[in-house]
Amino acid sequence: MKIKLIVDGGAMKPGPAVSQQLGPLGLNLGKIMADVNAATESFKGMQVPVELDVNLKTKTYVVNVSSPSTASMLKKELGIEKASGKPGKVFVGNMAIETIIGLAKSKMPNLLAKDLKSAVKLVVGTCVSLGIKVDNKTAVEIEKDIDAGVYDKEISKEITQVSDQKKKELELHFATVKAQQDRDAKAAEEAKAAEEAAKAAAATVAPAPGATPAPGAPTAGAKKDDKAVAKPVAKKK
Repeated sequence: MKIKLIVDGGAMKPGPAVSQQLGPLGLNLGKIMADVNAATESFKGMQVPVELDVNLKTKTYVVNVSSPSTASMLKKELGIEKASGKPGKVFVGNMAIETIIGLAKSKMPNLLAKDLKSAVKLVVGTCVSLGIKVDNKTAVEIEKDIDAGVYDKEISKEITQVSDQKKKELELHFATVKAQQDRDAKAAEEAKAAEEAAKAAAATVAPAPGATPAPGAPTAGAKKDDKAVAKPVAKKK
């Protein structure tokens, strides 16, 4: 019997999903978690697919670990927990094409790619959805560059090392991008707060629809005379 699980690398814990699948089999959950954690130790901080091949008669099992998802590997590489909620507008990191090539090489057996160039493009495609820049460009731009052969040399030579100088340039570029994003987000929040305040003030001044105006209050359409009307004075006889 084969049981598929998604666990935190090196940190599998008991939970409803695990208990429901393994509990009825009469297996030692504590031992299973220890064995899975040992097998996924190198993938700490990532979600890892694990398959348990269980022999129900002998209550023995074999732990088979698959490569983490591309998204998990990219987030781990950048040290981020979440993807951008607005891909294409808000970015969460900046990665070197050499790093992308390295990830593509490790993911090749699990990707539907005919060659490394196709695998690199698939990884860059995940960068698009996560909101990750590559070589200071948007991932969409990098996809076009790959198609145009801009990175054929790096891919054919399987270059995966990033120079210290390039790392600094990538970090500096992203620091500038993030600073601008933070300013834009703050401005948007202030504009929204001002709009809500204006609406609240208007609601306080304007009477509710159908409400009776207060005594003496001008009614809609009424005009205020610029001059007081003089009362006629009675003549003495």
